[in-house]
Amino acid sequence: MLTVEKIGGTSMSALQDVIENIVYFGRSGDKLYNRVLVVSAFSGVTNMLLEDKKTGAPGVYHRIVKSENFHDSLKEMVAKLKDINKKYVELGLEPGVADSFIEQHVAKAQTYLENLANILASGYVSREGILQAAREILASIGETHSAFNLTNILARKGLNARLVDLSGFDDQRPFTIDERIKDAFSTIDLQSCICIVTGYAKGTEGIMREFDRGYSEVTFSKIAEILKPQEAIIHKEYHLSTADPALVGVENVKPVGYTNYDIADQLADVGMEAIHPKASKPLEINGINLRIKNTFEPAHPGTLITREYVSDTKRVEVITGMTKLVLIDVYDPLMVGNVGSDFQIMKLFHDHRISYTFKTTSANSISIAIWEADFKQELIDDLKAAFEEVTVEPVAMVCLLGTNMDQPGLLAKSAAALAAENINIVSAGFALRKVNFQFLIAREDFKGAIVALNRAMG
Repeated sequence: MLTVEKIGGTSMSALQDVIENIVYFGRSGDKLYNRVLVVSAFSGVTNMLLEDKKTGAPGVYHRIVKSENFHDSLKEMVAKLKDINKKYVELGLEPGVADSFIEQHVAKAQTYLENLANILASGYVSREGILQAAREILASIGETHSAFNLTNILARKGLNARLVDLSGFDDQRPFTIDERIKDAFSTIDLQSCICIVTGYAKGTEGIMREFDRGYSEVTFSKIAEILKPQEAIIHKEYHLSTADPALVGVENVKPVGYTNYDIADQLADVGMEAIHPKASKPLEINGINLRIKNTFEPAHPGTLITREYVSDTKRVEVITGMTKLVLIDVYDPLMVGNVGSDFQIMKLFHDHRISYTFKTTSANSISIAIWEADFKQELIDDLKAAFEEVTVEPVAMVCLLGTNMDQPGLLAKSAAALAAENINIVSAGFALRKVNFQFLIAREDFKGAIVALNRAMG
């Protein structure tokens, strides 16, 4: 059956395991084909090109932002990519060919970036559009590098491996992303080859404009939407587990096994992405099942996410949460019985382009939790101008997620587990469908809360 598969950056860096556990595992002959592998850049490469995803440490891109000389940084980048190439020579990579490919690719990127820098320096154009184009060009280097290397290695092993480079460096046609994907696959006989595809895809709309660092999952999703595989697969360096093993211990978790796209959205909403929600929607709408697999446990079936799944038994499927939230409480004695207070608050959130992940109300107050990274003092100032009292408090959130959790006593059991550890609940809530029970707590209680809930629900 046709599969479209996404391989993450950490997995790609363990290329030997990718080849053994993904490409060849349980397959031989023609079964090696009719597969599309969408690859991320090797671990750390995109961080060097753009910025560190976790720490924010600047990469090559930020030299362009500051109008600094970026040529030396690109040369250093080429040297680092060649060092990565050396690691895979023993797997069959042709070092001369791989080095030459990346030199030529970066040289083209440098020409484009020089042109952008010159236009930017002229002062005649908007910085935002030019810098966005620079970001796209730089991002594409990582995926093109990793895709070329894997294709070269597999071809030298005797496979009919086909590189599908969606970066569009040599193609000036004004394609949308969907048009580029359709054009790239229009002449490929999928049943007779294995396609290695860049996780970056060039398009007139700009894939990073909306999705930024989540672009490779979007490319993966768009390819699946167009090719209609029997199954879409994401290979990660870990299982989608019932809780974070780093917090509760690996012996106290297990793979989720089965869940649905609604739970996948709930996970994304609290920062634990099985898949970017914008990437999951095309799969869900088109009825394409998604499997999350652990690259390093190839025999394990992983977790299957479908549109229709509901657990046969009442159970909590995942215990998770996040620490970096801010709770904004808006109080005004005139709220009670007043139609429109909530609308007025939400309009201010909309005006400041801030989304929330939790909201609860009482007669005279509305409490809303947002990501700390989205916090803007301007929003608080506007709220204070419109309402009597506004307070802001840093909090964490722990969640119980499941497709079938509607059972008497679950809320009491959860509260009791937290109370037993002397963890105070700042606020709590759940919607009618009862797929996500949310508890706001002090940040310092986060790990203890996850451990306590995992023990209670086990």
